[in-house]
Amino acid sequence: MSTGAPSLKVRVQSRTVEAQDIVSFELVSADGKPLPAFSAGSHIDVPAAPGITRQYSLCNEPGEPDRYQIAVLREPSSRGGSAGMHERLKVGDVIEISAPRNHFPLAHEAAKSLLLAGGIGVTPILCMAERLSAVGAEFEMHYCTRSKERMAFADRIGRSRFADRVRFHFDDGPADQKLDIPALLAAPQAGTHLYVCGPKGFMDAVLNTARERGWPASQLHCEYFSAEVTHSASDQTFEVQIASTGQIIIVPSDKTVVQALTEAGVEVQTSCEQGVCGTCLTRVLEGMPDHKDMYLTPEEQAVNDQFTPCCSRAKSARLILDL
Repeated sequence: MSTGAPSLKVRVQSRTVEAQDIVSFELVSADGKPLPAFSAGSHIDVPAAPGITRQYSLCNEPGEPDRYQIAVLREPSSRGGSAGMHERLKVGDVIEISAPRNHFPLAHEAAKSLLLAGGIGVTPILCMAERLSAVGAEFEMHYCTRSKERMAFADRIGRSRFADRVRFHFDDGPADQKLDIPALLAAPQAGTHLYVCGPKGFMDAVLNTARERGWPASQLHCEYFSAEVTHSASDQTFEVQIASTGQIIIVPSDKTVVQALTEAGVEVQTSCEQGVCGTCLTRVLEGMPDHKDMYLTPEEQAVNDQFTPCCSRAKSARLILDL
């Protein structure tokens, strides 16, 4: 399976322990040329270990032409990505990465931005805060972690020009400082856009509360870092047809669409293989997908004109794919 061709050579300029189990990496151009510009919410594809590519959000201030900064949480249940970054990537190493891509952009029409970060989800949220502060936009930021020891970039935030707009919340702290999600999202405000990133449980709590309180879907923005690919007894064998050739491929109940396509010689670019990054997003011309991803919004899923073949399946007997 292909993860797409990396296009930029960068050197690891520095490596810093930011908090318990979190390390940041500063990446600079290997040939000294300016790096491509990026916008708040952007991420890059990084070779985390041999054969493993992961997406990491850029967390330095947008507009810096000479560096990218990412931060990586070492996951106890790592499939090789975060462990590889922590154990293998060293200062001076030269690696190939993708150019920045943004699936989590700021809404320029927002009158106010409400930024909610959980744990390592602070990386894109911090970048957003930097940008909003630089342009004088109205925002507030809430940063939740299990403990102070796990809070990355706390000193940087404390020294920033927007420090007074940030509230810290600790799971192991007093009850009165914990984030009260229902109170914070009690009533949607016209022009206020909500951005959330972090562990799935945290994000689900925020988004479900916002929807229950009547926040419009157009004002809710999120980015998942990981997800569990779900399997159920209802997963059935189905067919996919390649629109360009007419080739029909059977997808057994115990294989993903990407796996079946690969075995048939049809290549689809993948990266996370968990339905969170959007790399494999494919147009559906006919048929009914069974969406299992965390990338598409519920509204986008309801249209049923695209799906993520790394994890999603079919409710109909056949899907015709724009491949």
